[in-house]
Amino acid sequence: SVHDIAKVMSRYVDMIVIRTFEQSEVEELAEHASVPVINALTNLTHPCQIMGDALTIMEHKGFIDNVSIAYVGDGNNIVNSWLNFAKKVSIDLRIGTASDCQPDASLLEAAKASGLSKITLTDDPIEAVSGADVIYTDVWASMGEKDKAAEKAEKLKAFQVNAKLLSHAKPDVIVEHCLPAERGKEITDEVMDGPHSVVFDEAENRLHIQKAIMLFLTKGLL
Repeated sequence: SVHDIAKVMSRYVDMIVIRTFEQSEVEELAEHASVPVINALTNLTHPCQIMGDALTIMEHKGFIDNVSIAYVGDGNNIVNSWLNFAKKVSIDLRIGTASDCQPDASLLEAAKASGLSKITLTDDPIEAVSGADVIYTDVWASMGEKDKAAEKAEKLKAFQVNAKLLSHAKPDVIVEHCLPAERGKEITDEVMDGPHSVVFDEAENRLHIQKAIMLFLTKGLL
């Protein structure tokens, strides 16, 4: 059981990193473990990724407070985690997605209710990216949804991050993608490899932010 795994692993290690499907498994593990538990990804959230993304934005923009971030694509664990981030840091988060591909409703409402950030949900990708500092996208069919890939592609084709969409953002907009990407679907080669892309800086920063999280959690133990 998750309960027993938590008890045993807590006697072996200083922290546990779990990458799984169900968010409830992470929460149950954290409840019963006596060491820190890091959520490395679930179907609902991907917090470590967003911390790396935020670091990349700070490196390239010099700020994170009130930055305008346009997420376009499927309402998956990435945008859910940006909603959680929006409860901690003041940002202008615009979510552009199809009406039946929206983020988790409870996380969306919680982010709005916090009153800290501006949250916009739209089915118009141009409205989402207009004047944005950052454009973010991810694969259209997430973990456990590969059987819906064709259906999602049809619904989200208008949300592809391409040169035309970028033209509506700020001239110095940066583009993020958590990888791996399905080039030619949610993002074009032209954008992925173009001057606005910070995708590979972002990938590198996942390493650095993970090290920082681990150092923070082990502070006083080493």
